[in-house]
Amino acid sequence: MRRLRAYFLTGLLTLLPIWLVWIVFKFVLALLKDTSQPVVAPLSARLAATHPDWLGWVDDPWAQSAFAVVATIFVIIAVGALARRVVGQQLLGWFEGLIARIPLASTVYGSARKLLDLLQTKPDGTQRVVLIDFPHREMKCVGFVTRVIREQGTGRELAAVYVPTTPNPTSGYLEIVPVDRLTPTDWSVDEAMSFIISGGAVSPDTMPFDRPGRES
Repeated sequence: MRRLRAYFLTGLLTLLPIWLVWIVFKFVLALLKDTSQPVVAPLSARLAATHPDWLGWVDDPWAQSAFAVVATIFVIIAVGALARRVVGQQLLGWFEGLIARIPLASTVYGSARKLLDLLQTKPDGTQRVVLIDFPHREMKCVGFVTRVIREQGTGRELAAVYVPTTPNPTSGYLEIVPVDRLTPTDWSVDEAMSFIISGGAVSPDTMPFDRPGRES
């Protein structure tokens, strides 16, 4: 029984990182597939009906999923290439102007756009990736400083920290934390996102925990 228990624990620890990677991979594939599925599915069915002898296989679910993933990746690359050109920037400006006229859509799009642009730039005076005490002093959460503001009356510096969840970083919490209670890190945004999405499976060998100068 002891040997079986040891084998079980060893197998569990061996498969756990692979399982976490599979969860993230499956989430990304599902997101890519669902984006293009409404367009790819009718086209695949039409091709299969037109040429059933040699294109009948394109109507299979696995083929539709593969085509949808490839189509979404192609669209993302095309949009990225277009956004780097003058024409693409003009189209983006026109689209943002159109979104700005829709009350709720303008708030959601504007906030998401500012957050993404903010994470791609280096902050002034405060490290972008930090650790905060949550839910208590002996536990930490990885967060991104999005803004530093002042406390009314005292002038104390407060940081707005976005804390993403695992494995889906698009949802999370917004915490207001005094700047002197942040634990700075030397992580880049990409390193922090890899750590969060993988559930800690992808991480550096060392990391800070206590704040510099913290009293025991």
